[in-house]
Amino acid sequence: QVQLVESGGGLVQPGGSLRLSCAASGSIRSGNVMGWYRQAPGKQRELVAGITSGGNTNYADSVKGRFTISRDNAKNTVYLQMNSLKPEDTAVYYCTLGHVYWGQGTQVTVSS
Repeated sequence: QVQLVESGGGLVQPGGSLRLSCAASGSIRSGNVMGWYRQAPGKQRELVAGITSGGNTNYADSVKGRFTISRDNAKNTVYLQMNSLKPEDTAVYYCTLGHVYWGQGTQVTVSS
């Protein structure tokens, strides 16, 4: 059984920063892709960023240059550093391990 626990969401003003963390525990195979998705009210869940065990990354066009994904393989943890946040970044953010296991989600609200 694999469990993903996210943390770091909250309320931030436009232009501000947040750092999300997601720690995986349980029977984890090495080499899995980890990533972050988000879902805003009334919208479909969308990819934000992904990272392989080797450190290769990909980002949604809407977050390129503002968000940075990283991971600590020893800790089975993935991070999402979010800078220059915009109101349209408001969503529930979910982390995933291999697109099989999902966290419970953490709310990010960008508002003045």
